[in-house]
Amino acid sequence: MSGEASSFSQDSEAPAEAPQAASTEANVEGLASEANELITQLEASAASADASAQADAIGSEAGGPEQRIQELEATLCSLQAEHEGVRSQYMRIAADFDNFRKRQSRDQDELRLKITCSTLAEILPVVDNFDRARQQLDPQNPEAQDVHRSYQGLYKQLVDVFKNLGVSPMRVEGEPFDPNLHEAVLREPSDEVMEDVVIAELQRGYQLEGRVIRHALVKVSMGPGPAGGPNAANAPHGDTEPMAGADPS
Repeated sequence: MSGEASSFSQDSEAPAEAPQAASTEANVEGLASEANELITQLEASAASADASAQADAIGSEAGGPEQRIQELEATLCSLQAEHEGVRSQYMRIAADFDNFRKRQSRDQDELRLKITCSTLAEILPVVDNFDRARQQLDPQNPEAQDVHRSYQGLYKQLVDVFKNLGVSPMRVEGEPFDPNLHEAVLREPSDEVMEDVVIAELQRGYQLEGRVIRHALVKVSMGPGPAGGPNAANAPHGDTEPMAGADPS
């Protein structure tokens, strides 16, 4: 009896174990299914992430050239502005140098002319003496005539040197008095010459390229004298009046 009982108990336990195994398998299958679903979801998420990354990469690649173009345009604008600045500076320096060169040339010409005028002014008294001596020469014999010809030759040579240097004598008689060219030493009444007109040249004046080397000493007309004045009858014609500050000699 005991043997049958034990076998019965064993047989009764076997069916109880079967539902447990089936439940375990069902759980395993459920877990496997959930795992597969999770894997599927992860794969889908990964694919979506890859697609998004690729889209971002394509967008960045599309925006890269535009940004590069903008950078190059900004660099070009900066270089153009720098070029204009350097060009303007170069033009100013070139203009300043040209003005400096012209100013130096004018200063040199002015200095040369000033030195030449100063030197010639020292020589002019010698020319005056030559001219006075030439006018006083009156050769009466062959020897004096030879001296006169030699003297005339020297004077002509001196005058030619002055001409070659550009020196020109003033022609003042009959010209209106000009204080820039003339120095009035005497004033004389005249019925024939209008007032403030040069009557006579007392010492010749000279010019060089428009610059006065020496003013001409002149006698200037005072115009007609006072008609019927108290001293008109007694005043001899041709009386002269020395200018203020002039040497009456």
